[in-house]
Amino acid sequence: MGNSQAERVKCLRAILELSQEAFGNKLGVTKTAISRIEKAERSLTDQMAKAICREFNVNWAWLTEGIGDMFSDLPETLLDEVAEEYDLDDTDKLLVKRYMQLSHEKRAVIKEYLESVFVKEKGG
Repeated sequence: MGNSQAERVKCLRAILELSQEAFGNKLGVTKTAISRIEKAERSLTDQMAKAICREFNVNWAWLTEGIGDMFSDLPETLLDEVAEEYDLDDTDKLLVKRYMQLSHEKRAVIKEYLESVFVKEKGG
């Protein structure tokens, strides 16, 4: 992972598989603005960092200082509460967490597959 904020933004965008334009659109800025941040021609403002963290569930400490994991965990109390109520083990919890971190497009693929398996069985 990158050592600078610029490198971390670029790395994050690559992991999310978003173009500079798509990444910027979600944040309300142009692809040029994202390009300048990634090339360290423009500093990552606190406002932009907050927007990135909010929009993409990114860990503030990782983005701004390179500390910890790239993505923030779901509030553990909420996930633990759901896990307890539905008797989820650690694997179940990890699946839920990872699913929630996927893009809408990737979730749609998974949902389509699961619907084809489970809905087809019910109807058939």
